[in-house]
Amino acid sequence: MIKILFFAALRERLDCEQYLLSCADTKLDVAAVVSQLQSLGSNWQQELGRSDLLCALNQQLVPLTTQVRSGDELAFFPPVTGG
Repeated sequence: MIKILFFAALRERLDCEQYLLSCADTKLDVAAVVSQLQSLGSNWQQELGRSDLLCALNQQLVPLTTQVRSGDELAFFPPVTGG
């Protein structure tokens, strides 16, 4: 099971704070997880298809090619700006 978290405006737009994804496939990467989540609906497809989407695996920023395994925590959030 992969625990998937959504933060900030992304959480609001998806109306979802957390999602649990079963992962029987041991060769799953972040891009494959995104693809599975996008199949949940057009809103998911739009929000997770953004080119500026950030993702963290076990609290470390990672690219979409990073491998994901059962027990991992994957988080998605929009870009953050500071001032």
